[in-house]
Amino acid sequence: MNQSDLKFLVVDDFSTMRRIVRGLLKEMGCNNCEEAEDGQVALGMLKSAKFDFVVSDINMPNMNGFDLLKAIKADDSLKHLPVLMVTAEARKEDIVLAAQSGAAGYIVKPFTKATLEEKVQKIMQKMAATA
Repeated sequence: MNQSDLKFLVVDDFSTMRRIVRGLLKEMGCNNCEEAEDGQVALGMLKSAKFDFVVSDINMPNMNGFDLLKAIKADDSLKHLPVLMVTAEARKEDIVLAAQSGAAGYIVKPFTKATLEEKVQKIMQKMAATA
């Protein structure tokens, strides 16, 4: 699957950050993108529509990125979804927890289009290899 065909869900409680990620995805040719302001909203959207890729912040109210990730991985209809975790702090325990919880990757703010694109492509390659 081509990355431009992917439907992304960008999850962040900060609207400016959602806009930035969405803008970077657009520059990468990914125009199919929806937004959610926290994990609860995101989970509802994931259950009601088909998405291919989730980019989620870790620190959010109501349901944080780790709880969202666990919920996605616990759901048979969603667990195949790659989740790229985004955080402002590159804490070692967060990186370990993200990996253990089944995150497809991890990215630290602020990041460039090149970093995001590289991560997305790596994850897609990995998925294609295991599909």
